[in-house]
Amino acid sequence: MPPPDPGKRAGKTGIPCLPPDQISVSLHITVRQYYVSLGLKYYFCVSRYEYSMSNKLVIIPTYNEKENIAKIIRAVLDLEVMTDLLVIDDNSPDGTADSVRQLQEEFKDRLHLLERKGKLGLGTAYIMGFKWALDKGYSYICEMDADFSHDPNDLPRLFHACEQQGADVVIGSRYISGVNVVNWPMGRVLISYFASVYVRMITRMKVRDATAGFVCYRKEVLETMKLERIRFKGYAFQIEMKFTAWKYNFNVVEIPIIFTDRKEGNSKMSGGIVSEAIFGVIRLKTGSWFTSYNR
Repeated sequence: MPPPDPGKRAGKTGIPCLPPDQISVSLHITVRQYYVSLGLKYYFCVSRYEYSMSNKLVIIPTYNEKENIAKIIRAVLDLEVMTDLLVIDDNSPDGTADSVRQLQEEFKDRLHLLERKGKLGLGTAYIMGFKWALDKGYSYICEMDADFSHDPNDLPRLFHACEQQGADVVIGSRYISGVNVVNWPMGRVLISYFASVYVRMITRMKVRDATAGFVCYRKEVLETMKLERIRFKGYAFQIEMKFTAWKYNFNVVEIPIIFTDRKEGNSKMSGGIVSEAIFGVIRLKTGSWFTSYNR
């Protein structure tokens, strides 16, 4: 069998490698470069540089998360499940990006940073991250917050549901088994809960936590969606992604998590984000009447 064509995620020297979704193991290897044959069936590139061959990626958007970013990076990259991590920072004035850069030498080839010129919205940050992940060949892409409201220890469950249990989209859900929210004021719990009820009523989508931001996607879902057509930036972005995946008839499942409000840093919630979600759902539903979801 001839060596594979050059892959998009070759090592630092550009030696061709199989894309991650064709490799069933995650390795950290530091040896001289050569090709290894596995049962005369697979070849992969081994680099003298430490190289992550994970097919999983976690995306974390940040704005003024200096108090949390180093801790969340270590929590994610120290998991037994091998995953890479992409931080997308919106020019945080508190130096969040500097904290990420300081850790990149320690987590070589596993920790990545994209910087934007300003605060451009959650949705556009994730769209940039999804496109980056697809270009690099990742098979499973998970989004989460930087503030530990999403427990990194739940990541293996999300990845497992996608990789082993046939789910296309896995939602870490606050409401699939009651109301699992810690340290939120009652008013905010009610707004969030009834927002999901409202989404179900308008869209007929059976997802119970439509605004959840702890989600894992198979790459096929993101490849099928026309990401450039995703319009919303705040909570409505999360609704639009789930609704679009559901309309394409992907298997969207929810697994229960416990959501804990941030202990450090400030919430990015605003009245404009809530308004976008309320009126955006109606536009989303009416727009779907004129959209083809064939795949």
